[in-house]
Amino acid sequence: MPREICPTCQRPLKVCYCSALVHIPNRIRVLIIQHPLEQKHPFNTGRMAHLCLDNSEMVVAEQLSEEALAQLLKPRSALLYPSLSWLPEVEQLKPGTQQAEALEQLVVIDATWRKSKKMLHLHPVLQRLPRVSFAGQLHSNYQIRHSSLENSLSTLESIVLAMQELEPEHDFAPILEPFEKMISLQANLSGTEKPEMENRSEPFGK
Repeated sequence: MPREICPTCQRPLKVCYCSALVHIPNRIRVLIIQHPLEQKHPFNTGRMAHLCLDNSEMVVAEQLSEEALAQLLKPRSALLYPSLSWLPEVEQLKPGTQQAEALEQLVVIDATWRKSKKMLHLHPVLQRLPRVSFAGQLHSNYQIRHSSLENSLSTLESIVLAMQELEPEHDFAPILEPFEKMISLQANLSGTEKPEMENRSEPFGK
C-alpha cells in the first residue's frame, strides 16, 4: 500500500516534522525560487523555511518569464548567493547598513549548485541584484544530505543565517527545530536511504 503522506510537509507520516514547525514574523520577505527537482526531494528544506516564515513565497520553476519575474521582485530585492568569480560585480549588502535596513525582499534559489548556476544564467536580472553572501568557515548539520565540498549549508540554514544578520531584532534560530527533528527522525529509521547530494555543492561564501 502507498505510504500516507503529510499534506503540509509532504513527508511520510512516520517522519513528519510538522509538530516542530514555528512561525516567525519576518519583515523582509523571503522569495524562494525552487527547482522542480527539489520540490520532490524528501529532504526539502526550502519548503521547510517557507512553512516557518510568515512573510515568504515559494515559486517552483526552473525558468520564469521576464514578466513573471518582474512581478515577483520588489523594488529593493537582494540575492542570497556566494560572490563567485563568474558573476558580475554588484553591491554587497552588509548587515546594519542603510541599504540592508531598507531591504524589502531576499531572493533564494533552492536547487543543487549545478542547477542553481543554470537558473542564474537563465535569469540575468537575478545576477544583477545586490547580493548577500557569507565569509569565513561555515558548518552544516545536514547529516542526511551531504555535499562533496566543504563549507556548504542547506537552503534552510543559509536563510536562517542571512535573516538573523539582516533582522537581528528577530530570533530565527527556532526555524532549525523542524530541521533537527527531520534529521533525527531520518537517522532513527532502519535501513536509511543512501544519502544524496546536498543542495549546495560549493562553499557558500567567498
